[in-house]
Amino acid sequence: MNVIKATLSSGLIAAVTLTGAALAEDWQPTKPINIIVPWGAGGSTDQVTRVTAALLEEHLGQSVVVVNQSGASGAIGTREVLESARDGYTWTANAIANNANYSITGLIEDTDIDDWHIYLSVANVPVVSVPSNSEFDSFGELLEALNERGNQITVATAGVTSSGGTAIATLSDEGGFDYNMITYDGGNPAVVAAARGEAMLTTQLAVEQAEMLRGGRLKPLAVLSDRSLTIDGMDEPIPPITEWLPDIHVAPDYFGIFIPRGAPDEVVATMDRIWEEHIMTSQELQDYADRQGAIFDPSYGDEARERAMPIAIQEACAYVDRGEAEIDPIEIGIDCETRSEVSQ
Repeated sequence: MNVIKATLSSGLIAAVTLTGAALAEDWQPTKPINIIVPWGAGGSTDQVTRVTAALLEEHLGQSVVVVNQSGASGAIGTREVLESARDGYTWTANAIANNANYSITGLIEDTDIDDWHIYLSVANVPVVSVPSNSEFDSFGELLEALNERGNQITVATAGVTSSGGTAIATLSDEGGFDYNMITYDGGNPAVVAAARGEAMLTTQLAVEQAEMLRGGRLKPLAVLSDRSLTIDGMDEPIPPITEWLPDIHVAPDYFGIFIPRGAPDEVVATMDRIWEEHIMTSQELQDYADRQGAIFDPSYGDEARERAMPIAIQEACAYVDRGEAEIDPIEIGIDCETRSEVSQ
């Protein structure tokens, strides 16, 4: 059986090359750097960003402050960064597919993936889980209920464009069922709500559910992957969704830190060097991934952008398929006829 395990791929790391900006001199920040996490505390973005921020602080010699600024499915905090001075002191963190597609959903106008210098740390996968006392013991049972009861089945997520929101939408598209989404201010509150029985299931990321799963407060039914998922401290791997929906298309959801274009070259050069020398070899991040059910797969620059595009394309075209796109993705270089990137 293939099993997703959070392991470092040395071959992929070796493939990352220095960008032209890396020729600039090292940057010595003279004041704290703010990383705006546009989601609530305790969620998937917040978790990995706090681990990474501590590492960056050590190597930058300056405070790196994580600021939670949630709202509008991450758009409020992201817009704040885009509208801030491009002096290198205000960054953001998110799932890269969100930053790539905010203009598709109409939440932020005239923005796309190339507005950012990209630094990816982990890939995350959603898990379909139900409260421990749920009537459902397998995804097959849940799928049957969703097809029979539709909007009577409540799903806790962090919003339509969150990882949990796009996960249940993907399942709905493939399974042909309706559902009733209840949205919360971040992945962690959504997971807690499901564990309390406020909703019948959640589709948030494994990293947001890990503690509840280990503690037996949530019961995992399937992981949105073609491979089972092992989380440290759990007796059994979580089965892949393809056992029930064999034709579903799944792509890794990459998370990281993003510096807006226009920041000084020395800021980008220094971040490139630190990412390659310290973040991509970080045992702390590896341990976090193993513990929380993430996939440790760091990269930056062109390599990071290449890894991010499959999920960005998948989500952009899913918005079109569901009639939720405010603009045609072709305007940001995504052709949904071919499910591919095009030159602009």
